[in-house]
Amino acid sequence: MTSMIYRREAALLEAEVGDELVALDAAKGTCLGFNTVATSVWRALQEPHSFEDLRNRLLDEYDVSEKQCSNELRDLLRELESRGLVKTASR
Repeated sequence: MTSMIYRREAALLEAEVGDELVALDAAKGTCLGFNTVATSVWRALQEPHSFEDLRNRLLDEYDVSEKQCSNELRDLLRELESRGLVKTASR
């Protein structure tokens, strides 16, 4: 089975607000707010990672079930991909 690798596709102007991140996609003229978990994922994606790597990082960081973590991470990555912020490639 081929594992997908996720990597950042867009460069954003970022500002930290507490544990969260406010980001501006200057190319598209959109402003985004990342909650604490999304900020952790975005930070991790400074380097390409597999879904499993990202999920395991979150499981180490947060008190959440593996199922809930997987579902919410999948939704987040789909959202980031639909906005053109993240791309996937086969490993």
